[in-house]
Amino acid sequence: MLETISQILQKETFTKNDLITLLSVKSPEAMQVILDKAYQVKSEMVGRKVYLRGLIELSNICSKNCFYCGIRMSNTKVERYTLSKEEVVEAATFAWKQGFGSIVIQTGEQKSNIFTQFVEELLLEIHSKTNNELTITLSCGEQSLEVYKSWRKAGAQRFLLRIETTNHELYYQIHPKDENHSFEKRIEAIKNLQSAGFQVGTGVMIGLPNQSIEDLANDLIFFKAMEIDMIGMGPYLEHSDTPLSSEKALLWPVDERFKISLLMIALARISMPDINIASSTALETIDLFGRQKGLLAGANVVMPNLTPVPSRVKYQLYNNKPNLDKNATLSVVSLQKIITEIGEEIAFNEAGNSLHFSNRQA
Repeated sequence: MLETISQILQKETFTKNDLITLLSVKSPEAMQVILDKAYQVKSEMVGRKVYLRGLIELSNICSKNCFYCGIRMSNTKVERYTLSKEEVVEAATFAWKQGFGSIVIQTGEQKSNIFTQFVEELLLEIHSKTNNELTITLSCGEQSLEVYKSWRKAGAQRFLLRIETTNHELYYQIHPKDENHSFEKRIEAIKNLQSAGFQVGTGVMIGLPNQSIEDLANDLIFFKAMEIDMIGMGPYLEHSDTPLSSEKALLWPVDERFKISLLMIALARISMPDINIASSTALETIDLFGRQKGLLAGANVVMPNLTPVPSRVKYQLYNNKPNLDKNATLSVVSLQKIITEIGEEIAFNEAGNSLHFSNRQA
């Protein structure tokens, strides 16, 4: 088996069957061969350094009813909030002064004119307060092409819009099948973001009920075919106040979700050497050293949470989210420690733009 794995890894392009074989490895030795290859590719292409993206969870108000998400519209147990402009600018300024190259502003999905205008105002204000030295990523859901263009003009450079699964049938097992949860519109939004000039990121959940290894192989093929610049993905973790939590019997074991998540990171890195890949908080929820292991599997981005602590507990997409009570300063100190301990270096004061985006534009 090790010989087969090594032969596949020497290929320039993987077939779907290759990806299925690599994602199906059972032995720790075979898995390590894949992880080592991914880390080699990462080291050669983007270097042994980690980019910080300070995460600001702007609002947990959401118009969507995704079956897996703790802040879904129908969850009446959630205390809804929206940060003030002052809170967001303060968090962004903290990131800037700490030497972060960029921040991520994330929200539940909202489309009102009041909301889209507020985001635009935030972009302008943050750039004004930080001498245009912060690169800003938005993760604010499906919008019209016009809204995307206005946010791009106001200074947002990147956008993350997760597809969650590229299996059309599975998509509607984890989302309502209606106008507000359209698989086709999700794909269209990703294309519109590219058209608007963003560095575009997407991602999937790993270990969903009824998900197969073939589905995940198709996800990797989708990322490459769509010329995705950034990937954020990780293990599916259930939230007790969601419809999908009732399907626990169909879930992969937690350690299997974790293992396959590392393999997905590794194969994304090998398949698309010049993209940016995040090591997610969800990995750390399962394994205390999850984020480090994600970096050693080929990821090169981490997203320390800068949301004010009182609001952070209200933005829980899944149960047992870590670091809910850790203030931003402590988060930065602990991150620097764990990153240097594995031989990586934090790229302070660097935007860390996707090389793939630069190559795609060229």
